[in-house]
Amino acid sequence: MAAGSARALAQALGTLDAGGAANKINLIPQDFFAELCEQIIHHLNHKIPGVNTAELCQRIQTSGIEINIGDLAKVANILSFLFSTAARNNLSTEELVTTLGSAVSTLPKHALQVIRHVWNEQGKSITASEDARNVATVGQFVDMKWKLGVAMSSDTCRSLKYPYVTVTLTVADPSGQITDKSFEMTIPQFKNFFRQFKEMASVLETV
Repeated sequence: MAAGSARALAQALGTLDAGGAANKINLIPQDFFAELCEQIIHHLNHKIPGVNTAELCQRIQTSGIEINIGDLAKVANILSFLFSTAARNNLSTEELVTTLGSAVSTLPKHALQVIRHVWNEQGKSITASEDARNVATVGQFVDMKWKLGVAMSSDTCRSLKYPYVTVTLTVADPSGQITDKSFEMTIPQFKNFFRQFKEMASVLETV
């Protein structure tokens, strides 16, 4: 392993150990940890827009494990940096696992086994081209949902009864974390929003 790649990998491992992420990994059951690693690999290989840590966290919590979304997102970010660094430097499975085992003493055995399996099976699929190395600086749109509601009252008015639209955008941020962003619009605002979408669609049809 070249000196530059060794330093980059050491940075990832140092963050993993010093940030206490290795201890958080110990809380995650092996099947969920494997799913997290596979989602990260698929994201790095541009097969999915991001890692849905919110949905995965909810399922882990439902299974009886106490872990919060912030800790799971931190683990996902570190693993993503770890895998991308390994891909850029063409690390073999043994090089990656050996370095992990020697650098992070608190990393649980089941995590090393999962990383070995996932990297051995899918690590080579990550595109290590120059374009793939460039990290995106903007988020990626995943989905949009909306619903119509009626405001019945407020602190200043007892009976409003005006309609409004709640829009929820699901986006993947540059690190690959999938999050929901919600906002409300009045009916005129929503009509203007819809009109702009129609204008975009018309322009796209001419491309």
